[in-house]
Amino acid sequence: MKYTRLGNTEIEVSRICVGCMSYGKPSEDFHLWTLDQQQTTAMIKQALECGVNFFDTANCYSHGTSEIYLGNALKQLGVAREKVVLASKVFFNEGALSRAAILREIDGTLQRLGTDYLDLYQIHRFDYNTPIEETMETLHQLVIAGKVRAIGASAMYGYQFHNMQLVAEQNGWTLFSTLQNHYNLLYREDERELIPVAQQYGVSLIPYSPLAAGHLTRKTWESNSSRSQTDKMAKAKYERTKESDFLIVQRVAELAERYGVSMTEIALAWLFKQGVAAPIVGATKTAHFLDAVQAVEFTLNDQDANYLEELYLPHQLTSVIPRKK
Repeated sequence: MKYTRLGNTEIEVSRICVGCMSYGKPSEDFHLWTLDQQQTTAMIKQALECGVNFFDTANCYSHGTSEIYLGNALKQLGVAREKVVLASKVFFNEGALSRAAILREIDGTLQRLGTDYLDLYQIHRFDYNTPIEETMETLHQLVIAGKVRAIGASAMYGYQFHNMQLVAEQNGWTLFSTLQNHYNLLYREDERELIPVAQQYGVSLIPYSPLAAGHLTRKTWESNSSRSQTDKMAKAKYERTKESDFLIVQRVAELAERYGVSMTEIALAWLFKQGVAAPIVGATKTAHFLDAVQAVEFTLNDQDANYLEELYLPHQLTSVIPRKK
């Protein structure tokens, strides 16, 4: 495994991050394909054995049970707290990013994880109803209090990310060190503005859905897996453009066959070539996660990267929340 530092912090993370949305109690109003506690613990054990130390969850994943399962797994495995980097998020909760909500939600997250601090606390989306100053000052106070080591942002517009960083700069508050946005070979809209702004601030990119909900890992668009059949979020993101996107999938498969590696390795290697620090991989099977780990050692050349990129067509924005009229 290879490692890197998050932004301008001293936090060292593995180049692969475990996406913990895959863990938690299944439910009709979130996800039906998530892993139970025993399966979660097994996946985390495997990740640790591969040298992975970075785990990303959120207060809303499986209604908080993702955080509980992750915390339980680390305790069951006897993992020392300082040996792992734990990240979670706040927004999809009462009060969104208001001061009261953040102070309430951080305590709930810490309790569910069974820890007294988070390495990385991220805002899950942009909050139009709370002043930026209120959010950024509250996040800074969590850092000062020792409850959080660093802060990050997730999917939003470029101007929103810039404005939040600017407010923090002007007031001497903690700036975002990471950006967790939707980014992969099938969705590259953030290359226009959001990613350049993040790079301007020296922020580490830790994208979610790096494998496009599995579409970049197999030669066929459809799959008979439980997740593929029931993941409504994934269908909303990718079904609309599957005709043009599948042409890119075929090129990933072609390069994988040429080099004798998995499609996962090709797709993740492309992200590493774009400067990504640690893609967040939400694998639910051992073999799939091992493919992801191996991608750290594979390097794409410029010609292959261009070959993968040239068929991309602009997509409708997803994941960001527009202002209501």
